[in-house]
Amino acid sequence: MEAVKQWRLALAGDRRSVEAFELALEPFAPALLAFEADEASNLWTLEGIGEDEPDAEGIAAALAEAAARLGLPTPDYTLEPLEQRDWLRENLMAFPPLPIGRFFVHGSHLEAPNRSGRVAILVDAATAFGSGEHPTTMGCLLAIHALKRHDRRPSRVLDMGCGSGILSIGAAKVWPVRVDAVDIDPESVRVTRFNGVRNRVSHTLRAEAGDGYRVGMVRRHAPYDLILSNILAKPLMKMAPKLDRALAKGGLAVLSGLLVKQEAMVLAAHRAQGLAKVASFRHRGWSTLVLRKSGPGTPGRVRLPRFTPRGPVTI
Repeated sequence: MEAVKQWRLALAGDRRSVEAFELALEPFAPALLAFEADEASNLWTLEGIGEDEPDAEGIAAALAEAAARLGLPTPDYTLEPLEQRDWLRENLMAFPPLPIGRFFVHGSHLEAPNRSGRVAILVDAATAFGSGEHPTTMGCLLAIHALKRHDRRPSRVLDMGCGSGILSIGAAKVWPVRVDAVDIDPESVRVTRFNGVRNRVSHTLRAEAGDGYRVGMVRRHAPYDLILSNILAKPLMKMAPKLDRALAKGGLAVLSGLLVKQEAMVLAAHRAQGLAKVASFRHRGWSTLVLRKSGPGTPGRVRLPRFTPRGPVTI
């Protein structure tokens, strides 16, 4: 079968103009992506990808019309063919195995991983967040590693916003306990269940889709000794009261998905519920927090593994 020819269009401008150009190009490019290139200068980039031959005249006319409505000149843009490439292979090869604390995260393309005694987690970059590469996922796995080293033994674990299930799988592999995983996205739940089977932890890992702590499984099985939640700062803050109700006395919560500059407000939301910080971890501008709820078995400070810009320090 002959490979489908593809082309790429790219331009730059401020947010207002890029949004207008994106709308104008919708009939010509089935895949469009606008992203902020420089916050300080309000510079945005728009890229589009299409198949077969591009309608160069139509694209030029649409951009000129959109620019005229904004009182701007027609933007400079590039329109070029894309080199035929094996995108699947390149994507897999761009996901190298990652030694993260006691874990060895790898994709299925690695036929014979050298784990060096680490706990293997098999997960491919797919349609749900969590392949191990993002600093927040790394931070949560390192937190699990640190808690295991400090002989924390939860009897029940909750992964709130499970994505690919990578944190659920990590927890299920180091602690022989029930792990509940929840995500509002049914696709994430499907991927988590699939990855649970691949990693041979489906007998202890249960995943359900629904509205956070309102999911029936969570209401039935709370309180949890350990809650993992790698989502975003604002949802973490909003869900703080529900997390507190679902967390057992003396229990721990590992929170991530927040920037370092958002630490204070996320901490404030949880301190208002009576939780205290016992550890924090920062990498590439992102933060992971370990909080505790007062009660029996409350630990002291928990040391997280060190991390360097070149990768995790294996300890």
